[in-house]
Amino acid sequence: MNIQLRFAVQEDCPRLLELIKELAEYEKAPEEVTVTLAEFIEAGFGKQPVWKAFVAEDATGILGFALYYTRYSTWKGCRLYLEDFIVTESQRGKGLGKLLFERVMKEAKDNNYNGMTWQVLDWNEPAINFYKKYNAHIESGWLNTSFSKDQL
Repeated sequence: MNIQLRFAVQEDCPRLLELIKELAEYEKAPEEVTVTLAEFIEAGFGKQPVWKAFVAEDATGILGFALYYTRYSTWKGCRLYLEDFIVTESQRGKGLGKLLFERVMKEAKDNNYNGMTWQVLDWNEPAINFYKKYNAHIESGWLNTSFSKDQL
């Protein structure tokens, strides 16, 4: 398998959004993806980009990606936040996730972040087992909270 890892470019956004929707299906929340392609592109490549991503691709196209941004913790300082990390279902188990995850870890280290943070659903045993291989600290006790655009 000839896999190339690279930074995402604007032209990748339609495929990334497809993979985001695939992830949402897997996480049993397809209706939660409300971002438009235009909003997604603007957030990554507009005047004030807020995210970056690595893509894993072969000759057939993009097979997975890891999207991240800088998060600031008043307790820990600057940390890399891994927002989405997905390998398309047909390509799982072939080492692409390992390549992407370790590339994000290297990015955090190279940019002197004070750590890396992400979320995993408590029922997602394959992902939890993957993170345990890296001795990741999996917290309990925190509940996610949010407002919708309408609530703001």
